[in-house]
Formats: sequence, C-alpha cells, structure tokens
Amino acid sequence: MLDLTQDIQSLTTFRRRSGDFLKQLRKSKRPVVLTVKGRAAAVVQDAEAYQRLLDIAAAADVREGIRQGLEEARKGRGRPAHQFFKEFDAEIKQKYGLSR
Repeated sequence: MLDLTQDIQSLTTFRRRSGDFLKQLRKSKRPVVLTVKGRAAAVVQDAEAYQRLLDIAAAADVREGIRQGLEEARKGRGRPAHQFFKEFDAEIKQKYGLSR
C-alpha cells in the first residue's frame, strides 16, 4: 500500500537523496512515485519487489490462458488433441518431408 506522505516524491528530491531512498525501498518494499512539476512521472521500486510483481503477473497470465481455454472448450470451440496431432503430422510431413 502506498504511503502518500513518504511514497510520492519529486524527482529532484530523489536525485539529491537517492541513497536514502534506496534504503527506504529495500526496507519498506513499497514503490516510490516520482513527480515532475507535480505530476507522476516514474515509479521506482526495490528489485526484489519488482521480481515479485513480475511473478504475480506471469501467474495471472497463465490462469487467464487456462480460463480462456476452458471457456473455448465449453463453447465447443476446439478439437481433440489426437485430431490436432494427426493434422499437424500431415502438415509437417508435407511441408518438410518429416514424420514422427
């Protein structure tokens, strides 16, 4: 959760006290919003917290892909795996002269 009293700072202040901000980032694990002329311009965060965010996003993508696949199957869109592989093998054989 963002702490408005500490986690929104001007870029100028960040430049002057970057070492202090890095310590704060490591300790709090909260991002800092940097402003330019009073408007949000960038977000800075601890590398570990950023990695955690990437991991959460990747897991959400996987879940969304599974949800979409199940929805497609529920609507009757798709085909059995054995049919796909039969067509795939035929295409590979025709295109490249390869077979399994």
